Amino acid sequence: MTTLSPTPRSTVQRGKKRAVTSRDELYSVLDAGLICHLAVDVDGAPIVLPTAYGRDGDTLYIHGSTGARSLREAITGKPVCVAVTLVDGVVYARSVFHHSMNYRSAVIHGIAQPAEDEVRGLRAIVAQSSPGSWEYARTPTPKEMAKTAVLAIDLTEASVKIRTGGPGDDAEDIEADTVWAGVLPLHTSWGVPVTDNGHAVPAHVSERGR
Repeated sequence: MTTLSPTPRSTVQRGKKRAVTSRDELYSVLDAGLICHLAVDVDGAPIVLPTAYGRDGDTLYIHGSTGARSLREAITGKPVCVAVTLVDGVVYARSVFHHSMNYRSAVIHGIAQPAEDEVRGLRAIVAQSSPGSWEYARTPTPKEMAKTAVLAIDLTEASVKIRTGGPGDDAEDIEADTVWAGVLPLHTSWGVPVTDNGHAVPAHVSERGR
């Protein structure tokens, strides 16, 4: 198991006890998510974009239209930041001050580069959101690829924070014991597929989440 090597900007400053240095935990958080948020500077102002992503080894891929100015700005050598957050539950404390959330989060710092292998990047993105579809559905045409920008971000500089467990109440509130406290877990699950035509639902869709 390899560990993360924190840099000054990727070192967790708040809630250090929740920092996780295992690179495997970074992969776990990224592989469990569906949407990331990409932060990039455009004309001196920050823009945060929610977008699909995919991971292949130590590379994170994102994509979008070649006409999107934000993506064009992201590949000019400027630093970018990507965040993925998974909420596992709401923590109800005995005081609202100590209410919290159980979560897993990853923050990646780096320089976005045009992907050397755009097809590989797109396959990773498709596998993240809809595994099995690349082998099942029609793949992108050269014309479609020409309209698509695929960016690669190295996962060298990253931080991970994880919170689990119950509330961290003050001793006097625990002793008073006047209200309920605990955790309301949050689970994300897949529903029943809604068919758009008369074809049978393929196994890579129907079996997902079982």
